[in-house]
Formats: sequence, structure tokens, C-alpha cells
Amino acid sequence: MESSGGGSFLRKRRLENFFNADSSPSVERPPKIVAKEEVRQRPRTNEYVDDDGWVSALVSYVRIMACFLTMIVTTFIWALIMLVLLPWPYERIRQGNVYGHVTGRLMLWILGTPIKIEGTEFSNKRAIYISNHASPIDIFLIMWTPTGTVGIAKKEIIWYPLFGQLYILANHLRIDRSNPTAAIQSMKEASIFLFASLSGPLSSLLTCYTSHSQAAHAVVRNNLSLIIFPEGSRSKNGKLLPFKKGFVHLALQSRLPIVPIVLTGTHRAWRKGSLHVRPAPLTVKYLPPIRTDDWVADKIDSYVKMIYDIYVRNLPESQRPL
Repeated sequence: MESSGGGSFLRKRRLENFFNADSSPSVERPPKIVAKEEVRQRPRTNEYVDDDGWVSALVSYVRIMACFLTMIVTTFIWALIMLVLLPWPYERIRQGNVYGHVTGRLMLWILGTPIKIEGTEFSNKRAIYISNHASPIDIFLIMWTPTGTVGIAKKEIIWYPLFGQLYILANHLRIDRSNPTAAIQSMKEASIFLFASLSGPLSSLLTCYTSHSQAAHAVVRNNLSLIIFPEGSRSKNGKLLPFKKGFVHLALQSRLPIVPIVLTGTHRAWRKGSLHVRPAPLTVKYLPPIRTDDWVADKIDSYVKMIYDIYVRNLPESQRPL
């Protein structure tokens, strides 16, 4: 009887421990299970970034090769168009923009990256468009700028097969980045050189220079816009790099408003120095124009910081500077 009563008592204690929410076994087990589940689920949030399997790599290489072949075809077609339009510099600029619209959209369609565009009401203004730069995909995205937009790139772009030669034929600008002072001066001279050539004969493309005021009048007369990467080079990890001052000098000369373009996700979709394209979602956000008609030359550093701070506020935490 005593042993039976003791067994009953022990069974009762086990049942109490089983249903008791304050008992130590029931408290310690769930956190361990949750922790394991979190560890298993964590990679899934960035699966499009870390998927480096051979199948994904093979698909990526095929897409890049398709992009390269597409660019060869479209570049060859528009190079012929540019040669026909040699006597008309302004028409070559417009055709260069049409080439960018067609080629840029084809490239992104081939790469298969989903895109969200915001602020499109600011995307067709006559302005100086600036953009952060962290991926080769950025080039394809800024190709969608309005017709009549002139690009500014490093002088070495002329050596890029086909694309570099088309860039020159499209009457876009080149600058020397090896020396900051020389880069600013070459940007000033290049803008004067281009805008003056729009109303002159073909020979003016090589020899014609004019004053800053005449260049500004040419911008107004021909309804041109500009596009530039103020960082000067691509960011390796997507984080915003310091801005150079060239775009402010252009604003002081032309008095055009500045329209910031904020690109997010491109560094995940195609990293600098990599040949692996991932289907990361991209966002292109046009911000409201910033007036420059009252800017003065002795506040250049303040203007650069103001625009830079706008990007810091609009970029996600992962792309903000350290």
C-alpha cells in the first residue's frame, strides 16, 4: 500500500511538472528551438545576394554574354546613324539618348532584375541629373534620362570597344580625372566646347571655344540636360563615396536645376569587379529639382555637402557612408 501510494504521488508530481508553465525544462527548451529556426531562416533573407552556386553562375554568364551581344548589335546600328548625322551635332545627341533608352531597357530585361521607379514626374525636366554609382547596372539605368541629355565620363572611355567610339560620336563630354584641378578645368572647357559646337559647323567640334555666358545661352537655346556621377567612380560595397565638385561647377555655369537620382540595390544585383548578376530588386528614385539660379561661386563646398546629405537621408542604411 505504501509503495502504491508513493508511486501515485510520484506520477502526480510528474503531471504537475508537465503542465506547470514555470518549471525549468519548459522554459529552456523553446528558446533553443527558436534560435535554431532563426539560424536556418537568416540566409533566406539575402538568398539573392549569396546564391553563388554553379547553376546561378552559369545563368549569370549567359545573361552577361547576351547583354554583350545585344550591345554590339545596337551600337553598330546607331554608329551608322551617327555617321550619317555627322554634320548635325544636336541630332547626334538626341540619337545617342534614343540608343540609351533602347539598349538600357534591353539590358535590364535580359538581366532579369525587377525595377521600381519613383518620382517619374521629375524625370523629364531640363536639368543636371546626378546619380550614385556602385554597379555596372547604373549605366543601363541612367541611359533612360530624357532625350537631349549629355553625359560626362572619364576620358579613357574612348578606348572602350564600340561603346566608347559611339559615345564620342554622340557628342558627349569627357574629363581628365587624374588631376582634380585639371578635371574641373577640362569639365568647364568641355562644356563650353560642346555647347558652342551645337550651332557651329562640323569643324567647330575640334577648334571652337567660347565664353561661359555663351555656353549658358547655348544650353537654354538647345534645351539640353546633363548627367553625371558625382562620386567619380564606382563604390565597391554600395556605400556612398564623397562627392567631387564638378557637378556644382556645371550648375554655376548653366544655372540648370539639379535632379538627384537615388539608385538602391544595384550593388547587390551586380557587384563591382564581378561577373555574377543576381536578381536583386532595384529602385530608381528621382528627387525634386534643386534650384541653382541663386548659387554663388564662394559656397561650392556648402552646395556639395547639401546635395551629399540629401543622398545620405534617402539611401538605405546599408548604402550610407561609414
